[in-house]
Amino acid sequence: MSAFDGDALRATAHAVAGAAGCAALSYFRRATLGVENKAPDGSFDPVTQADRAVEAAMRSVLADARPKDAILGEEDGEQVGVSGFTWVLDPIDGTRSFMSGVPTWGILVAVSDDNGPVYGIIDQPYMGERFAGGLGEAVLTGPRGTFPLHVCGDRPLADSILFTTFPELGSPAEAKAFSDVAQRVRLTRYGLDCYAYAMLALGQIDLVIESGLHAYDICAPIAVIEAAGGIVTDWQGRPAHAGGRVLAAAGRQQHEAALSMLSRVA
Repeated sequence: MSAFDGDALRATAHAVAGAAGCAALSYFRRATLGVENKAPDGSFDPVTQADRAVEAAMRSVLADARPKDAILGEEDGEQVGVSGFTWVLDPIDGTRSFMSGVPTWGILVAVSDDNGPVYGIIDQPYMGERFAGGLGEAVLTGPRGTFPLHVCGDRPLADSILFTTFPELGSPAEAKAFSDVAQRVRLTRYGLDCYAYAMLALGQIDLVIESGLHAYDICAPIAVIEAAGGIVTDWQGRPAHAGGRVLAAAGRQQHEAALSMLSRVA
């Protein structure tokens, strides 16, 4: 990939994130936010007016800037492209947090080729924080300026901080494997959605373990974390950009220790 191509992809990714942030903030903490349940089985899988409006804003930028690229978005599905690049979009990762007024949701923008994500952004516009990684950069831009992103590196599991979004993680077998890891770390916390991956890239935590993810949930975090020196795989140590069970780690020591327990799940 040429430097010009990289510059163009970065510029487009930031334009997409910027448009998405403006759209999202027009709905955040507003009493008129409409919430629907898109789960067919009686569980709760919310989607809001904001989710749909934000993805529309993201797609509008791409239609102008990158009309030959493919798109995979949470709300509007797939759009075929011819360039070899696919934009993987989650307009609001953490809709439950968004509808609760909690600013730990984020906007996920990734651009991928056949091998996975090459550049990604985790954007939290309410706090003004943007985590970007890939194509030779790993940076946080926020209210206090711009800083390099770097994971904390190798630490024993006993000294590690672990995050996941939901306490009731996946199937009973998946929950048991997560519990095995949780019993061996220093601290386990819940509920940050994509913001946990941002904290891993920033060097604040050691592990994020989740299951049942889609590509749009994880492609941007993969790009950011790998650019910051971290590791993201599935529970068998394989590439995770298609989603499913995901293990993100700040160092090989934490990754190998957690993987030894998670990989027992068939």
